[in-house]
Amino acid sequence: MTHAIALVDGNNFYVSCQRVFDPKLEGRPVVVLSNNDGCVVARSQEVKDLGIKMGTPWFQIERLARQHGILALSSNYTLYADMSHRMMSILGEFSPNQEIYSIDECFLDFDGLARRDLTEYGQRIRQITRQSIGIPVCVGLGASKTLAKLANHVAKKRPAFEGVCDFNAMAPQALDALLNDIAVGEVWGVGGRIAQRLRALGIQSVQDLKQARPKIIRQQFSVVLERTVAELNGVSCLALEAIAPAKKQIMSSRSFGVPVTSLDELTQAVVAYTTRACEKLRSQNSIAGSIQVYLRTNPFKETDPQYSRGITLSLPAPSSDTRALVRSAIAGLQRIYRPGFAYQKAGILLDDLRPAGIRQISLFDDLDGEERSQRLMTTLDHINRKMGRDTLRLLGEGLEKRWKTRACRLTPCYTTRLAELAIARAI
Repeated sequence: MTHAIALVDGNNFYVSCQRVFDPKLEGRPVVVLSNNDGCVVARSQEVKDLGIKMGTPWFQIERLARQHGILALSSNYTLYADMSHRMMSILGEFSPNQEIYSIDECFLDFDGLARRDLTEYGQRIRQITRQSIGIPVCVGLGASKTLAKLANHVAKKRPAFEGVCDFNAMAPQALDALLNDIAVGEVWGVGGRIAQRLRALGIQSVQDLKQARPKIIRQQFSVVLERTVAELNGVSCLALEAIAPAKKQIMSSRSFGVPVTSLDELTQAVVAYTTRACEKLRSQNSIAGSIQVYLRTNPFKETDPQYSRGITLSLPAPSSDTRALVRSAIAGLQRIYRPGFAYQKAGILLDDLRPAGIRQISLFDDLDGEERSQRLMTTLDHINRKMGRDTLRLLGEGLEKRWKTRACRLTPCYTTRLAELAIARAI
């Protein structure tokens, strides 16, 4: 029996989240900017039609923005994360098996719905999601995750499919003709360099890759691309993962809102970044064995003195205790800091991650102290989840945070802060 796997993807997700609470943005060209309002990280369809690419620095398109009335907004990740959680909860009602793949897309297993018209079912998903939280989505269906993702691309790019494309419902000849019209670089996992190498071998389209000999692909590229060929032929090689695998590394870094010169302010930033990383570490029930700290000046200011340095420190014992990791982070920062430079960015990387219950215990370990540490961190996380981030935090983060990332175009959080709830007025 042919598998039925769906990929549901929120359209222009960051922009769509903003439009839910500000209907005046509908139909207007809108971009969402990265940290410090630097580069374009999300675009409405109107902006895409103007040819503006992802990652374009805002200062380069300000003249074009004035000409076409493009509205720029700061990234509001608190809002996006909450809207994502709401969207995934709704989508999870349509299938017993769901894999949340990213903030704006998930896979759904429809194998138990063989008697349904899945195109109609996809349209129902779109209708209910839009009606419930205001986010427009597209649905792609196929016999494998790779085909589902490709079908989603077709549903999004080709208006004739009205937002839902089911490869399983298409005649083989029609599907082959469609795949022959799609560039090979649109296949999930085929990046720019691989696509270039494939084109050099005469593999221009998705259909060309589908018909390629798997053994040759494995010899020329990798077993991963060989599996992709199998998936394009309807052989499901990638199972849905109900629980996302734990990350092997956790990074937390930001560019500063203003240049930072003092060790005190750098320390505040490093403490804050380590705190965020430790929250993520505990959320996946892991502990870290080492921490890397790095800082750098602005490489684009060539007239300024340049300095970039990083250091990795092993922890005395693997831990998820924010206090222990902060101590190591500060020690590393003090070793690499040099006065006389205007620093533009700092960050930390937690490495050597392992499950919290797996570590070698030594004769001198303080097991009672470790248990108290776990209880303290659990309480800290619970209060911050319930009362809001930074309700409780280490004093080392500072109070003023002059270095904090700029967000001059930030919208309210709407769904997570009582003071920023949307207000509706009757006229």
